[in-house]
This record gives sequence, structure tokens and C-alpha cells, in this order.
Amino acid sequence: MQLISIQFLIFLPVMAFIYFLIPEKVRYIWLFLISWAFYLSLDLRGFPVLLFTSVSTYVGGRLLEKLEGGKKKAVLAVVICANLLVLALSKYTGLTFLSAAGMSFFMFMAIGYLVDVYRGDLYAEKNFLLLSLFISFFPQVTSGPIERAGHMLRQFRTPQNFSYDRMRDGLLQMMWGYFMKMVIADRCAILVSSIYADPVKYAGTATLIASILYTFEIYCDFGGYSNIAIGCAKVLGFDLMKNFDAPYTSATVQEFWRRWHISLSSWFKDYLYIPLGGNRKGTVRKYINILIVFVLSGLWHGATYTFAIWGLLHGIYQVLGHVLKPLRDRLCDTFNVVRNSFSHRLLKTLITFMLVNIAWIFFRVQDFASALYMVLHIWKPAPWFISKGTIYELGLDRPNVLLLLMSISLLIGVDIANKHGIKVAEKITTQGIWLRWLIYIAAVTLIVTCGIWGPGYDAAGFIYQNF
Repeated sequence: MQLISIQFLIFLPVMAFIYFLIPEKVRYIWLFLISWAFYLSLDLRGFPVLLFTSVSTYVGGRLLEKLEGGKKKAVLAVVICANLLVLALSKYTGLTFLSAAGMSFFMFMAIGYLVDVYRGDLYAEKNFLLLSLFISFFPQVTSGPIERAGHMLRQFRTPQNFSYDRMRDGLLQMMWGYFMKMVIADRCAILVSSIYADPVKYAGTATLIASILYTFEIYCDFGGYSNIAIGCAKVLGFDLMKNFDAPYTSATVQEFWRRWHISLSSWFKDYLYIPLGGNRKGTVRKYINILIVFVLSGLWHGATYTFAIWGLLHGIYQVLGHVLKPLRDRLCDTFNVVRNSFSHRLLKTLITFMLVNIAWIFFRVQDFASALYMVLHIWKPAPWFISKGTIYELGLDRPNVLLLLMSISLLIGVDIANKHGIKVAEKITTQGIWLRWLIYIAAVTLIVTCGIWGPGYDAAGFIYQNF
């Protein structure tokens, strides 16, 4: 059962109705049972991995609270290494019996919990069901956000009563997530898959369009999931951390990573970058730490070296950004560039977008040769690809291409508005009742009629569920 399936749309209101009926003290038990049942329905074969992580994390946390010195450090190392070993064996050896949906996500949450207990930032959880619920909470178990135990356990212990406003806001966020996933991401995927299947066959304009569309596909796929998960949790009275914040409006790659997959970025910062020394041990060490973090981030996504190259590129972007900053400042002063001007900010945003776009090519393509071909040919114009209508022969006809462009334009507009503090969802909820419901009905109609459905549709197609 996926978050975008019909079954889930039936499951959520039924389980929520029961959740708010039962006594507050035992609601977490209902959530725990529902979460494990949800995961079993999604990945029966991978359930033993989830069980192993839950048990080892619980036992490890209790031991960490009791032990001191070297024994405490040894327990932390053993439990973390055991989980990372399972993760590595699955990713790097292809052992299917160790594979599990969302394994990287729930293991990172478990590791974060163990480190927090080891540092003394958190008491070890004595209730196994509560800790297991934190690791397996059904909206986020397969693709995050990668939450922190201190934030979630407190909410599970003191659940909120039903709130119409929270339900409305949650459903609106879910609706936006469905729009991102089903109207934009799944439509982009059709054309992207056609070109990426054999990129050597196509000229520059085709590879440029495919790379740009993939940039939006992965954002709308993963961002869509995050919005659905956060909205679903909000309906039940829980706050999950924001995972995306208009990332393609960023003016630098460093800013991009403050806005993209925020839960992973902050996890790597707190549990890897800072323990490595962060920026406290000199400039050179700082740059090395940045490169280490981003290469490991790439390897977290997958076992192929193209993922490592993707991560390395982002690390190099950031190091070069720091190294070249004095030169950029000098050029701006020399030519009297107004840094807050619209034109300057737009130029920086476009450059950042293209740098991120080039890196995504290595993320999407499975071999280095194809990725290098696309990077080298992406700049060579071939306008006939559009003028002769070749673009309409790759799975999307003219009306669908037009719908896709309009949908992406809407996405960009909403992201720009949100970045400037204009919360579109809040604006909608403050309108008169007839206008509000007109927007609600129009949005549902758009998703139902324009989402990618029908024969061949794969409800399991979330990209990040495989990581």
C-alpha cells in the first residue's frame, strides 16, 4: 500500500477516525500496530530488517544509558556497525533478502537516536513500542523526513486531540504533494525515461530538455512524497520537519542544500560534519570535511560510482564557492554590481540551477560514459527537436507537454511566493467559503483528471523509496 494508492486514501480516514476515538494513553499502540501493518503491506520481505533495526536500537539505547567509558563506546560502535553492515550488504552486494523499503531512512533515524543517547542529549526510551513507532511511523518510514527522536517521542507520548484546522491544513498539504507527484513528476518521467534510456541517440536540445525535466521530476517526486507524509502526520496531530523549501530558487549551491532534503542535510551536519571537526580545524580541513560528507551522501543514495560523482560535484561546488568568494566580491565592487538587484539574483539562481542540473545527470544515468556524453552535448543546439515535433514522439503529446509546462510554472510561482513569505495555503484558507471550496474542488479535479493514471501506472514509483 503506497501513499498514492486508492487503498491508502481509504485507509487514512478509517485509521484516523479510530485513532481519535480511543483513549489518549493507548493511541501510540494503535499507531504502532498500524505502522507495522502498513510496512508489512508494503514490503513483507523487508520487514525482518525493520525488526532488526528496532530491536537492536532499543537494546543498544538501554545499554548506552547503563554503561560508561570504553564499554559504552563499544556498544555504540557495535550497534551502529551492525545496522550499517546490513545497509551496505544490501546496497553493495545486491543481497535481496537484506533489502527493505526505506531502509536508509529508518536506519539513519535509529543511528541518530543512539548517538543522542550516547552524548547524553536524550534519555534511552524504555518503552519498546514507542521507540519502534518512532522508527517505523507509517507516513515517513519509506522516504522520510529523517526525524529526530527527541522531537517525535515527545509528540507520541502527548498526542493532540482532533483539530479541524490541522486536518484541513494537512489535507491541503497532501493535495499539493499529490499534484507534485502525479501531475508533474510522473508526467516528466515519461519523457525523461525515453531519452535517458539511450541518450546517445539524441541531440543537444533533447538532452538539455531531459536533464531539466529530470531536475523537476526528482524534486516533485521526493518533494511530493514529503508533502504527503507531512500532511498525513498533521491530520493525526503530529508535526514533521520541513524537508523542502523552494530549493530551485537558491542563489548558491550552499543555499540549495539548506533547502533540499533538509532532514538529510541536517542529519549529515549534526552526526558527521561536526564530529569530523566541521569548520573548527582550519580552512583546509573544512574543505576536506565538506568533500567527505558529500561523497558519503552520494554513496548513501546508491552503490554505483555515478552517485559518488554526484556527491563529489556538490562538494566541489561548495568548496569552489568558498575559494572564489573573494574574487567574486572584488569583481562586484569593480563593476559596481548591485548585489540585491533582481538581475543579479536571477543570474545567480540560473547558474545555481544549471550546476545542480548537471550534477543530476550523474545521479540519473547509470554509467559514466552516458553521463559524460550528455554533459558534453547538452550545450549543442538542435532546435529541430522542438520545431519538427520530435518531442511529441516520446510519450507526451502536445496537450500533455503544454499541461506539464503550465504545471511547472505553477510550481515555480508557488515556490517563489513561499520563499518571499507568502504562504499560498494560508492565503487559500482565509478566503470566503465559496472561493475556498471552489479552489478545493478545482484542485481535486485537476489531480484526478490530469494525474498519470490508467493502464501501466505504477503506484510504487517513488524514486527515494529505493534508497
